[in-house]
Amino acid sequence: MSIDQLHNRIRKLKNPSMVSFEINPNDLPPHLLEQEGTIPKSYERFCHELLNELKDAVPAVRFSSSIFFMMGEMGCEILSNLLREAKDLGYYVVLDAPEILSPLSAEFTAGALDSNNNCDAMIVSPYIGSDALKPFLPVCKSRENALFAVVRSPNKSASELQDLQFGTRQAHVATADIISRHGESMVGKCGYSQIGALVSAGNPDVLRSLRMKYPRCFFLVDGIDYPSGNSKNCSFAFDKFGYGAIVCAGTSVTAAWKETESNGQDYLLHAVRSVDKLKRNLTRYVSVL
Repeated sequence: MSIDQLHNRIRKLKNPSMVSFEINPNDLPPHLLEQEGTIPKSYERFCHELLNELKDAVPAVRFSSSIFFMMGEMGCEILSNLLREAKDLGYYVVLDAPEILSPLSAEFTAGALDSNNNCDAMIVSPYIGSDALKPFLPVCKSRENALFAVVRSPNKSASELQDLQFGTRQAHVATADIISRHGESMVGKCGYSQIGALVSAGNPDVLRSLRMKYPRCFFLVDGIDYPSGNSKNCSFAFDKFGYGAIVCAGTSVTAAWKETESNGQDYLLHAVRSVDKLKRNLTRYVSVL
């Protein structure tokens, strides 16, 4: 699915956010573990129930392949089922790709994206260089799948490498330059490229400068759940029409029940409330036209 279609779904729901289903087993409601007996089955039911509850509230969802792969054969089957279900429910589906450490693994992962009709976009780390991106370019052109490359991640130690100064540029800017160069021939009707960037919600100055320098790059803003992330920071990733970005929330939605006195039985209610709160906070600063 193209970036244009993601834009259309954001506009339809007037909500520029997505939900990540990456969650610690300790954040699963206890009654699911008691009833299902195993973490994989509990996690599958948890994702299934949340997908159905949020389908008219958020335009996109995100899954982490590594979590499911570590569950073994059952995990791979569960991931396949959830991707299909999310797609059938109308979500824009984003998958964190396995770590790409060689050109061969990039080619293999790009082939998986090309053959998976239930995945609209993948997130990859380009820090081995453009070899991590090149195999995806034909896929993005021919199938209109999108790719989000990590430019500036939200974790605390990211600055140790990603903010290093090389000549006149920081490392994350050099990475964004590569992404922009490869994506310039794949700009959709909405004005944004099929090759986007994952950026940090905790760095407003970085977001502001990246948006100014790369007006055709769509941003997946990650880390609003972190202490340094907030809606005002995220607003700098959007253009004046409220386009060009989507904000990814994780445990602030999926584990919202833990912030209350709840025993987890009503975790869906708390997730819905958290999604609505995020939407209201974002649209204080971003007007989605």
